[in-house]
Amino acid sequence: MNTKTETIGSLPGNVASELNLGRSSVKSVVFLALALWFGLVLFLGANGAFVNREGSPPLPIFVGLAIPLVVFLAAYFGWTSFRDFILGADLRFVAAMQAWRWAGGQFFWLYAWSVLPGLFAFPAGFGDMAIGITAPWIVLGLVRGPLFAASRRFFIWNILGIADFVVAVSMGVLSSGLFHGINELNGNLTTGAMNRLPLVLIPAFAVPLFTMLHLTALFQARQLARSGKPISPK
Repeated sequence: MNTKTETIGSLPGNVASELNLGRSSVKSVVFLALALWFGLVLFLGANGAFVNREGSPPLPIFVGLAIPLVVFLAAYFGWTSFRDFILGADLRFVAAMQAWRWAGGQFFWLYAWSVLPGLFAFPAGFGDMAIGITAPWIVLGLVRGPLFAASRRFFIWNILGIADFVVAVSMGVLSSGLFHGINELNGNLTTGAMNRLPLVLIPAFAVPLFTMLHLTALFQARQLARSGKPISPK
């Protein structure tokens, strides 16, 4: 990243004001995009757009999960202002957002009520809760010292957070009814409920959003390891 982003506080007033104005503009675009994305998922979910045919791969859900991540990465690597915004985000807030994942315990209830198969519910539930419950300790580390973001513990925690999603999505595909043997193992219970509202908000909105937060943390950790100095959030 350019040193101008790292040292905004030391720049002349007019230059710093322009950079802060640019960040503010990107921030508005990001919030608008998030609102439109959430609304689009609600609209498509209400119209059954994520429901796949029985016995076919869950491609609609995969597309709904993959496209936002592709757009995020394309913007990060292709739009300098957006990259500066991501690298300047407050990591304490980014990590604190992951605490919401303690709600992954709902998967256990959905399994108990025979809504979701255990092959999917248990890995997804335990993985989400592990990240959500440990998030406050990660935030505490960042509060005590911004250089904690360059630590191995911070890096591993974010990698595990992404790995949890990879496992959950993999188990979701295996439990989608596509594989006859696994379908019998699950008592003919599939993850079909994840294709409909309200649960479709998890794979089509929450999973890619929390993955973006993990990527934001990793991008900043990489920059910090290179420069040796944290980027002040504005």
